[in-house]
Amino acid sequence: MTEKDRARRVLIYSHDSFGLGHLRRCRTLAHTLVEQNQNLSVLILSGSPIIGSFDFKARVDFVRIPGIIKLRNGEYTSLSLHIDTEQTLAMRASIIRHTAETFDPDILIVDKEPFGLRGEVEETLKILKSRGTRLVLGLRDVLDDPALLVPEWKRKNALPALQDLYDDIWVFGVEQLYNPLKELNLPADVKRKISYTGYLPRTVSAGAEPTILEEMQEPYVLITVGGGGDGEVLTDWVLRAFESTNPPPLNALFVLGPFMPPDIRNAFKERIGKLENARVVTFDNHMESLMERAEAVVAMGGYNTFCEVLSMDKRALIIPRTVPRLEQYIRATRAAELGLISVLIDDGVRDEDSMSTALKQLAQQKKPSEIVIPGLLDGLKNVNRLARLRFEERDRVLKGTTASTVSLHKPAS
Repeated sequence: MTEKDRARRVLIYSHDSFGLGHLRRCRTLAHTLVEQNQNLSVLILSGSPIIGSFDFKARVDFVRIPGIIKLRNGEYTSLSLHIDTEQTLAMRASIIRHTAETFDPDILIVDKEPFGLRGEVEETLKILKSRGTRLVLGLRDVLDDPALLVPEWKRKNALPALQDLYDDIWVFGVEQLYNPLKELNLPADVKRKISYTGYLPRTVSAGAEPTILEEMQEPYVLITVGGGGDGEVLTDWVLRAFESTNPPPLNALFVLGPFMPPDIRNAFKERIGKLENARVVTFDNHMESLMERAEAVVAMGGYNTFCEVLSMDKRALIIPRTVPRLEQYIRATRAAELGLISVLIDDGVRDEDSMSTALKQLAQQKKPSEIVIPGLLDGLKNVNRLARLRFEERDRVLKGTTASTVSLHKPAS
């Protein structure tokens, strides 16, 4: 068997146990890698309690590590286990390390946190580095307000990891919209590792169409709050506009999210049930199908929703959250400046007339495809290009040859 035919392995680590963003981004990366590489297998390490609710392609699998969530006071606690947080973290680190040693990946992609949650992947990074595994830090387009990000990364001592451990830093966005590391004062050797891939495009998954679509009268606006854990404000604001005496001239489909508290979710379902032109679901793992059929989208503006809006070419109204991070606010305001979406900022009053007006104005808004931004949706193509270069480099390392001097960061042709 030639080196070209050798089975490849990619390990993806995602620390998050709450929400859907990190999991859905990692799943998208895994699927594109196996689609474009026949001899490749991908294993995802995740703390998500609902990872088993998603479909995965052949040659993609996952290992679920015990969940940890961050409380509002900044402390961590075990998601499900009634054991000490430090014990849970120790279990997670052990599972991560042993999985990585056994799986022996060609590439490790770490999602967002350079050392993982509370440093839980640091030892694994060093072990795999010594084995010749190519280490990649994958970052979404926006991390947080630089005033918060800079001291946070300094406290976590992240810079040495970027300098000494990681071979690449892949930013899943375009610099024209935002540079997530701009204020970190990175040295030149770290800057050379950065590649802007473009956003990760989404397509409608093959398979059964969501049942709720059989009940929908088109055209409809899709209202989605991601995981839903902090989606109460947006849902209530939009719902009050539809309940008002001057409602928007559209049907509505509300997706409340699997992490919305049950009592709040049930109250919303009761209110929505009283409207003739509105329907509601808690969660559907084929969100792309719901968005493809929608006339427009109202959302909080997380990374994955933004990718879907761009990919499905939908007019979108984004109401970004501003706590605990400014990620969504930064993304939404920059995208609005470029003309990709419209934004309505939560002023604390949340007048239903202002929401109704914003919804009605969606019909006159440009679609994302009418705004020309080079490389905007080239993310998956460039991820595969960069991965193949890293596979080739590791082959040379394993054969004991000198590492290639070919640039990994040239623009995609």
